[in-house]
Amino acid sequence: MTSTLRTDPLRIDGTPDPVGGTLPILHGLPRQTGAGAGVDDEMRRNLAYGVPDTLLPYTRQGGYDRVRTERELPCVVLENETLTATFLPSLGGRLWSLVHRPTGRELLHRNRILQPANLALRDAWLAGGVEWNLGATGHWPLTCEPLHAVRVRAPDGTPVLRMYAFERLRRLVLRMDSWLPAGSPVLYVRIAVHNPAPSETPVYWWSNIAVPQDRDVRVLGPADHAFHCDYVSDLRRVAFPEVDGADRSYPGRAARAADYFLDLPGGERPWIAALDGTGAGLVQTSTARLRGRKLFCWGTGTGGRHWQEWLSGPDSAYLEIQAGLARTQLEHLAMPAGATWSWTEAYGLLQADPTAVHGSWDAARKAAGQELDRLLPPLELERADARAGEFGAPEEVLSEGGGWAALEIEAGALPASPALPFGEPAAAQEPWRRLLRTGTLPVCDPPAEPVTGAHWRRLLEANATDWHALYQLGLLRLADGERESAHEAFERSVAVQASPWALRALALLAPQPWEAADLMLSSHRLRPELRELTIETLESLRRAERPAEALALIEALSPADRAHGRIRLAEAEAAHALGDDDRVRRLLAEGIQVDTMREGELSLDTLWLAVHPGTPVPPQYDFRMADG
Repeated sequence: MTSTLRTDPLRIDGTPDPVGGTLPILHGLPRQTGAGAGVDDEMRRNLAYGVPDTLLPYTRQGGYDRVRTERELPCVVLENETLTATFLPSLGGRLWSLVHRPTGRELLHRNRILQPANLALRDAWLAGGVEWNLGATGHWPLTCEPLHAVRVRAPDGTPVLRMYAFERLRRLVLRMDSWLPAGSPVLYVRIAVHNPAPSETPVYWWSNIAVPQDRDVRVLGPADHAFHCDYVSDLRRVAFPEVDGADRSYPGRAARAADYFLDLPGGERPWIAALDGTGAGLVQTSTARLRGRKLFCWGTGTGGRHWQEWLSGPDSAYLEIQAGLARTQLEHLAMPAGATWSWTEAYGLLQADPTAVHGSWDAARKAAGQELDRLLPPLELERADARAGEFGAPEEVLSEGGGWAALEIEAGALPASPALPFGEPAAAQEPWRRLLRTGTLPVCDPPAEPVTGAHWRRLLEANATDWHALYQLGLLRLADGERESAHEAFERSVAVQASPWALRALALLAPQPWEAADLMLSSHRLRPELRELTIETLESLRRAERPAEALALIEALSPADRAHGRIRLAEAEAAHALGDDDRVRRLLAEGIQVDTMREGELSLDTLWLAVHPGTPVPPQYDFRMADG
């Protein structure tokens, strides 16, 4: 059998695709201190470096619920005698399935449902398969966005799936080439990240691999220490796998959610595997640049089990093994101006002696490492990495991504490349094209989707006079970390014409919670029908400890808005703050389902315990990651 590439429909029980919101994400990410035991100077520098102050230019991505119907997704399938690999270009290019053909074994956690949940930087995220993460700590902004995809060909005729994108937070160009040579026991994925800017840029990359979990699945890697953190403790270096008296290499036996970043010794071949009781399972390895390896488990407590059911349905426990550029996911690395970093990853079935795999740690990792060298000798992986530089020109368009890269090419901020045909700008980019052509940004309400970049800022600094251009100028300044000058632009925007958008931005910059709440209320009055603005306003009132005003706002909403889970939760929290626990118990008894429950969020279980002290938290309200 030769290697093939084909397009197929994937039928799955799922919700509609998440949609982008109107409100840009003005907050950034929390900064890490790196104060834990065993954290060295290099890691401490990386922990402090590159944490974004905002997630501009992105907006939230939501609008989903938990009502699923059968739907069809476009997918691209690579296949040879040994493996069938299924990719979803419309959902971040995710590798959804990897089947070992001789045994029929699925090597990944192939989710039976397509259910977004609020775990990504922009909210919407899907569990399962292999997710590619570029940008900043967390699930990347394009995880539920379409990527560009084309068919190319290796010199020997092997078909190659090329997926690529422009990541706008860091302004990086991503290229991923995947191929299955005839006879190969592994899938190759070559990643190249390019920084086209004339300045250094912080970079983050992790390949997030979901695999089935059971009590006998053991995660192995070439390390005897790890950097450990969970939802109650700071990052610290520990011996691995024995941590706090238990063998943590068996995630299906762990009670609580936790991260273990394996501390691979310098010069060691980087790899990680999840092997079952028979000694078989997925192995991932790479060329040397992809330095980090990680184990994540949800834990077997009530909260951990509920999270897995929330994401994948019943009886679908999974764990994650991951691979990244840094040693931990809390770090960013400095990428020089004009640099391109590349590496090649390989995925396949590893079979090792089960007695050794489930014996001592030294025997287990030695046995798995030896079998990996037989499956894929290091020299063969290096040859595959070198051959990727010889792939031909695009032959067929398989998927269209967004138009932002095409806009940046038109603006002269991104070089065009025949190897990465980004197409044409679309409707979302038209206001910014008008600015390029005429020097004036048209007034849009709601506003144009934001952009970032010094070239856009220069154009607006010279020409912004109306409320919309001044608002966009404020966002550009905010993205550059200039809060005072951003505040000045937003105030000028409101002085020209009050808009909910600039008032909301001023609320973010307000020094006191009461002041932020006043500004959010003013913003909400101008767009009371915009649900995402309503939710933010209620959160601002909660922080300002103004529950009576929150209830008054909720009672004036439409029935559809009042029934929304996040707004029902806000109603219950406000009622509890006012001492009306009967109202809280009634709302809980009727049901509060928050489709956008955030990883680590304790609102529902805390609320339940506040009005039902000493009573176990019902499973539908238990999202605790550390207890329960």
